[in-house]
Amino acid sequence: MKTGLVLEGGAMRGLFTAGALDVLMENNITFPGAIGVSAGACFGCNFKSGQIGRVLGYNKAYAKNPRYASFWSWIFTGDLYNVRFCYDLIPNKLFPFDNKTYKENPMDFYVVVTDVETGKPVYVNCPSWEDDYSLWMRASASMPLASKIVKINGKGYLDGGISDPIPLKAFKDLGYEKNVVILTQPEEYVKKPNSLQAVMKIILRKYPALVEDMRIRHEIYNSETAFVKEEEKAGRAFVIRPEKALDIGKTEHNRERIQKCYDEGRRVMEKNLDALKAFIES
Repeated sequence: MKTGLVLEGGAMRGLFTAGALDVLMENNITFPGAIGVSAGACFGCNFKSGQIGRVLGYNKAYAKNPRYASFWSWIFTGDLYNVRFCYDLIPNKLFPFDNKTYKENPMDFYVVVTDVETGKPVYVNCPSWEDDYSLWMRASASMPLASKIVKINGKGYLDGGISDPIPLKAFKDLGYEKNVVILTQPEEYVKKPNSLQAVMKIILRKYPALVEDMRIRHEIYNSETAFVKEEEKAGRAFVIRPEKALDIGKTEHNRERIQKCYDEGRRVMEKNLDALKAFIES
């Protein structure tokens, strides 16, 4: 029975996931496969590359840098998170991503994206950060309105969280019958309808399937959290989640809040570490 690792997104709430993953790395806990959505993909790939502290490092270093994530980046480039800075300068020069270790690690790492034409989720195994694979990771975290559609092989993709925010069912279908799931919302969280639905309908009118996804996104999310709880109750999932809502914005510029969110992920993982080891070994 294969044990997988499932990583929810959530923009900067992903710092909670980063803290939890760093504890796993420090304790040499590995998995045959992992799947990440949005921030779960862009932050989670550092688990495969074995880079403890990298996510915290560059988020704190560039928290106040307008080239990282800012209104001005969105105005001038169409992307809230500046593509050249986030997907070129940081991984290649400023905070180098260890692609060699990533490629040599036998763990499969899947990312989830949403096909803008069909509105369906697409699951891509990314064995490298190079070539189109970095585009798949970028697409997984490209939020509607805040990002331009990412073109790969002639097709358009956006945030995987639109169509499959917690891909536990999908990962089970890929053969991972038992899973560790890291969420970024507390257990009692219930997602509400998108308040920008009217705006989405106008701006994304060329993509009716995507608009429909956004209309029912809260239903999809709440259904998937219910499934996570079912799997948890049945002993097929071990869930790490915040004990209360995380005090962090979607584009957080406060370094203290960034550190606090990361530290909370570490604390919750350390608190549950023995039970998690027993779950994996059982």
